[in-house]
Amino acid sequence: MSTRRAWLAWLAFLGAGLAALGGCGSQSAPVTRPSLTVVTAPLPTSLVTAQGTWAVAVMGGSAASDNNFWQLFVRPAGASRWTLATPEGVADNGGLVAAGGAGGTSLLVGFRPSQGLAFSPLAASGDTGKSWTPGLLDADLADVPDALAVGTSGQALALLHDGSIEVAPTAAAAAAGHWSRLTTLGALAASAAGHACGLAGVNAVSFGVNDTPMAGGSCVRRGVAGVFAESGGTWQAAGPALPAAFGGDQVQVIGLASAPGGTEALMTAGTVLVAAWPEGTGWTVSAPVAAGTVRASGFGPGGSVWVLLGGGRAEAIGGTGGAWRALPAVPAGTQVLAPVTGGGYDALAVSGSRLTVWQLGVTASASWVQVQVINVPIEYGSSS
Repeated sequence: MSTRRAWLAWLAFLGAGLAALGGCGSQSAPVTRPSLTVVTAPLPTSLVTAQGTWAVAVMGGSAASDNNFWQLFVRPAGASRWTLATPEGVADNGGLVAAGGAGGTSLLVGFRPSQGLAFSPLAASGDTGKSWTPGLLDADLADVPDALAVGTSGQALALLHDGSIEVAPTAAAAAAGHWSRLTTLGALAASAAGHACGLAGVNAVSFGVNDTPMAGGSCVRRGVAGVFAESGGTWQAAGPALPAAFGGDQVQVIGLASAPGGTEALMTAGTVLVAAWPEGTGWTVSAPVAAGTVRASGFGPGGSVWVLLGGGRAEAIGGTGGAWRALPAVPAGTQVLAPVTGGGYDALAVSGSRLTVWQLGVTASASWVQVQVINVPIEYGSSS
């Protein structure tokens, strides 16, 4: 059966039951903190698995007219060129979320609700997007790039729009729609760890050592990094201790990623960004870098982190003990960066249905060089 027909079968089978759930996932978060405006990372991002490097970007036209179409691209391991890999058969105007297990054997993609859907179809691929297996999450994924996570055993986490976290014990269970509630924003905020930070929102999920569920969020209490680990039904504070210089700022975790030895994090602290990596039983925290508006972010091999900022700025850091490096101003239309072998980056720039790939080397004199153009077949008006 084709991927499109499989999804249609899912929708036909589940339509009646899911209709009753419409609107459930759009509830307001049970905890409001007027003293903190929760900051989250935009959806465009990239990630690296054993299959290759993946990038998520939005193309097309106006979102108000439902002519914005989110796309997934892949650069297979060992290859130098990108190909379109967006799963077919489901409207993706609401955005795409992608996660790869620490082993990197497959990619899980979630579709954010749009076009009247109140739930999130899923798709999984183990062959760089050549074929997809459909799945289902009968709730609405959060509008953040790290709303999905896959562990080494295939266990999966999903962060919902209302701040709740769902868990599936295996990849097969996730595909079959067998998710269960792990916690809610209210419950996590009321826990000892959540209360100590004044948790205002959950922004990312991931897995730590031994597939320990991890969550990152925004804290009202100044100087506290809201990273939490779940064990035996109890959530404990697991965030790094930040230097005293950050004691006067509210900290918000905007990204989490599984890493050897634990979980790495990207955080805002006032007007700066910091990255943090696991080291033994603690963390190593980077020096701060001036942030401004975060337009996109992502994690790469070896603990590397990149961010796109306002005004064409881009910063990257190579991992534990590294220093932030200002990249040359990115080409116009750049939505996402993706690491390349040797420490350079590809910049994926969008203009309507045209994707232009620019590459940056690692030398001090390096500049962005155009290396590829992809014309994506977009059917404008097809979502209306």
